[in-house]
Amino acid sequence: MVQLTATPLSALVDEPVHIRATGLTPLQLVVFHASLEDEVGNLFYSLAFYRANEVGEIDLDHAAALGGDYKGVHPMGLFWSLKPEKPVTRLLKRDVMNSPFRVQIKLYDRHLPIEAKTSEAPKASVTLERWYVAPGVTRIPVREGRLRGTLFVPSGEGRFPGVIDMFGASGGLLEFRASLLASRGFASLALAHCGFEDLPPQPEKVDLEYFEEAANFLLKHPKVLGPGIGVVSVCRGAEIGLSMAIHLKQVTATVLINGPNFIFSIPHVYRGQIFKPRPHSIQSISINALGFVEFYHIFDEGGPENSQFCLPIEKAQGPFLFIVGEDDRNVNGKVFAKQATEQLKRHGKNNWTLLSYPGAGHMIEPPYSPLCCVSGIASVCSAIHWGGEVVPHAAAQEHSWKEIQKFLRKHLMPVVASQI
Repeated sequence: MVQLTATPLSALVDEPVHIRATGLTPLQLVVFHASLEDEVGNLFYSLAFYRANEVGEIDLDHAAALGGDYKGVHPMGLFWSLKPEKPVTRLLKRDVMNSPFRVQIKLYDRHLPIEAKTSEAPKASVTLERWYVAPGVTRIPVREGRLRGTLFVPSGEGRFPGVIDMFGASGGLLEFRASLLASRGFASLALAHCGFEDLPPQPEKVDLEYFEEAANFLLKHPKVLGPGIGVVSVCRGAEIGLSMAIHLKQVTATVLINGPNFIFSIPHVYRGQIFKPRPHSIQSISINALGFVEFYHIFDEGGPENSQFCLPIEKAQGPFLFIVGEDDRNVNGKVFAKQATEQLKRHGKNNWTLLSYPGAGHMIEPPYSPLCCVSGIASVCSAIHWGGEVVPHAAAQEHSWKEIQKFLRKHLMPVVASQI
């Protein structure tokens, strides 16, 4: 009898799964089909062709996919190659506490139509739960003064390194990365900065004192270790994260994912000082053959007259981890990170690490997340091309997630001297 097993059946989304099929005919060609529905009913699916070995088994840890959404040995390929049935749809987990994503994996004969759905009965199937929060993590809504966010505190005794987690211009409050960071031992504040509750969708300025309030709030929490905090940020959030690292003494470790080394479009303000955005060439926006908008080239004119707009990164006291997707079609992060690191070098600083991933796009998220190569932002446009190739992007997500955690632990947790 054909059997399909997956271990573990319930796990965090950043944990790998061991998938195995047995009871097949020797050298039989089959199709593995994965699918999930998000919280609003959007369907995502993937498939890959495999051939059984001489004893009628397929172990995805060792077997190579022959075709489909990927080729080669990729144990988690069915997860990170999930694609939306409706184009221009991003897979997002909103309710991280009360429900997982449920991924159905089905095994079919080779004649399965290459579609999202089929009426054919599978030979075997299994359903997995993929959670964004570990048991025991506490979720605390934050509505203190101007602050709008959610604090996730790990389970267990003692205090934990504190991290502020921020996303970009899409606005709102995204919690999935902060909840995963808390599941890995960090007290994580998912911080909204626009388009959430009473925060304006398109603010006229970035008030750095708001983010200073957030840093102080985090450091005052009895479960937060201190004396400094980390920032994990992407795109517009990384623009703000860089400013925070420069101006706020509380920030002692900063992760910048596909961000600029200057201010994009609206000024930053801190204690009466105004920091102006860099001019850009709106006419350099391009639209590809599928109608997807690319902002990649609007800051290409980088002559000496624009060097004055580079943020003074050398003034930051803490170290930086730059994460760059070289196939990003939204932000030229590779160039901007190079400029930032060269600026640090000129000032005699080597407090940075650069991870640059060929084939990775803009949306570098936790491991095994599907590549989002295009989605819309209501305040910008309906179809922004984020770039990325499925296989190298998946590898970048898996590697960078481990490096983010190592970086934060190294710089936010004190070294305890050995007892003699």
